[in-house]
Amino acid sequence: MANKDLLELLNNMDKEPEIPSSQHERVLFIDGLNLFFRNFAMLNIVNEHGVHVGGLGGFVRSLGTLINAIQPTAMYVIFDGENSSMNRKNVLSEYKAGRHQSRITNWEIFEDVGDEHDAKLDQIVRLIDYLKCLPVKTIALDKVEADDIIAHLATTITNTHDNSRAFIVSSDKDFIQLTSNKICVYRPIEKDFYTPETVIEKFNVLPENFILYKVLMGDASDKVPGIKGLGEKKLRKLFPELNERKLTLDDIIEIAGEKHKEHLIYSRIVFEEDNLRKNYKIMDLHNPMVDDLEKAYLEEQIDVDPPVLNQKAFLRFYQEDGLRHLIKNPEFWVNNQFQTLNSFVDDSK
Repeated sequence: MANKDLLELLNNMDKEPEIPSSQHERVLFIDGLNLFFRNFAMLNIVNEHGVHVGGLGGFVRSLGTLINAIQPTAMYVIFDGENSSMNRKNVLSEYKAGRHQSRITNWEIFEDVGDEHDAKLDQIVRLIDYLKCLPVKTIALDKVEADDIIAHLATTITNTHDNSRAFIVSSDKDFIQLTSNKICVYRPIEKDFYTPETVIEKFNVLPENFILYKVLMGDASDKVPGIKGLGEKKLRKLFPELNERKLTLDDIIEIAGEKHKEHLIYSRIVFEEDNLRKNYKIMDLHNPMVDDLEKAYLEEQIDVDPPVLNQKAFLRFYQEDGLRHLIKNPEFWVNNQFQTLNSFVDDSK
């Protein structure tokens, strides 16, 4: 999507007042590890000490880029908690199997996968220090994935505040199922914003049916198997209803049962019903895997103030980590980019 189209898209998602009156008007949710790993893998940047800082520096710089594009009134950076995959592994044991056993870069600065892993951990820990200096809410829950936290917060805020809109930043396609007139998904890998119209244009399915698209296609990156032999073109041909009306998984299985003699794919769908239901359970972000206590905690965080902007600490970290070449005039940058977010923080507490 061209920059002109992007600006038009954002402007058309209801006109916003010149001066935001509520921190819930334009809420930005960042899938923390997703954005970090993307920067880590793409930016082979070392500081003057010869230490790789691509993930850290790229992430910090991305915050400014996203603020410029979205002009948020609140920002959340959400991380996976410890053992975050446990709930989904209980449904599908192969879920994300082997994901952390290989390198994500081929740079000589890292001797092996262990060396690269240590660098990632060091930069993530340091990133948390930076986020504590900024008017940004940082959340992680043990045994809960960032996807579930973001989904619950985004839907809760937009459902309970009339003028609110949520912007989710992640390359994870699962979030596309949440797109609506109040929730937009930005995929950095494509530099594209997804609205309901974008989903229809790109996938030829209604946004409310996108989860069925994912369930049937599977997700190789998460080791979630789809229907063998089913590609995007064939899916659209066999199930034109996906772009005509809201469907359920039961509808898909019923259609496949009625047509099982017409195409092998229909037969496979009927045969794989149990596995498809597992796929649906682990992919359904309209029913995120958070329990009642976790939901209550997350909802409390909506009205909790983020940290007050601490320019002095931010610049000290920036100097120590040798990131000077990434952002010109960091003093101006940090104040200018986070001014609106900081205006909603009660610094008298």
